Amino acid sequence: MLVGMAVNGSAEAAVTTTGLTRRFGEVTAVDHVDLTVRHGEVFGLLGRNGAGKTTTIKMLITLLRPTEGTASIAGYDIVTQPARVRSVIGYVPQMVSADPSLTARENLTVFARLHHVPRAERNARIDDALSFMNLDTTGGRLVRDFSGGMIRRLEIAQSMLHRPVVLFLDEPTVGLDPAARRAVWDELRRVISSQGTTMVLTTHDMSEADELCDRIAIMHNGRVVATGTPDELKAAVGPEATLDDVFIGSVGELEETEGGFGDVARARRAIDSRG
Repeated sequence: MLVGMAVNGSAEAAVTTTGLTRRFGEVTAVDHVDLTVRHGEVFGLLGRNGAGKTTTIKMLITLLRPTEGTASIAGYDIVTQPARVRSVIGYVPQMVSADPSLTARENLTVFARLHHVPRAERNARIDDALSFMNLDTTGGRLVRDFSGGMIRRLEIAQSMLHRPVVLFLDEPTVGLDPAARRAVWDELRRVISSQGTTMVLTTHDMSEADELCDRIAIMHNGRVVATGTPDELKAAVGPEATLDDVFIGSVGELEETEGGFGDVARARRAIDSRG
C-alpha cells in the first residue's frame, strides 16, 4: 500500500515546486512559487479567491501545464511523467464531483473502475470507505438526497479508494454550514491519523487552516508571501495574534463563503471560475 509513503526514491518531500509559474495571456496567475511539502504533512495554501491557489493545484495534478518552473509529486515530474503523477494522487475539487443520479455505492464503484482498483478488492474497499466516512448506512441512497457535508465525505472517500500518496483538496468545506464543516474536519483528521496521507488543501477559511494544517503558505496575487506553521506565523505578529491577523497583515481584509447544501454547487462553481 502506498498511502503516506515515498515512491520513486523521493524520501525528502512529497511535493516540491521550483519557480512554478502559470500565465494566461498577459495575466500571471501563479508567479514563481517555491514550495516543499513533507511526507505525512497537512499543508495549506491560503489566500483570497483569485490568489492563485486553484491554479497551483491544477498544475500539480497535471490539469494545467506550467508556463515556467518545475514540480514533482512523490518524485514524479508533473510535465514529463503526468501518468505517474496521476497514479499516486487523489483530488477533491471545489465543484461537486459526485453524480447525484447514482447512489453513494454506485459512485464509488465507478471511481474504483476508473482508477483500476483490482476487481477482487473493489467491494471490500468500497465497504471500508463507506464505513470510514460514516456513510455505511446510506450507501444505497441517491446522492441527490445527501446533505452538503455527506457529499463532501463521499467525495473524500472516492479520492482515497486507490490509496494515493498525496491527497489534494480544493476548498474542502466551501459552501458548508458550520456543523457540516466540523464533520468534514473530523473525517479528514481520521484519514490523517489512520493512514498517514500527505494532504495539500486550499482554503480561505482561517479556522480550517488553524485546525488542520501542520504548515501553511499564504498566497497573494500569485506569489507566496508567507510560509510557516500556524503558531510560527501568529507569533511573528504578536502574542495575542490569530491566523486572521496574519492573513490580513499579508493580503488585506478577509473574505468568507458560507451557506447550506442548496448553495454548495453554486458556491464551488463561482470560486472555481475565479481560480
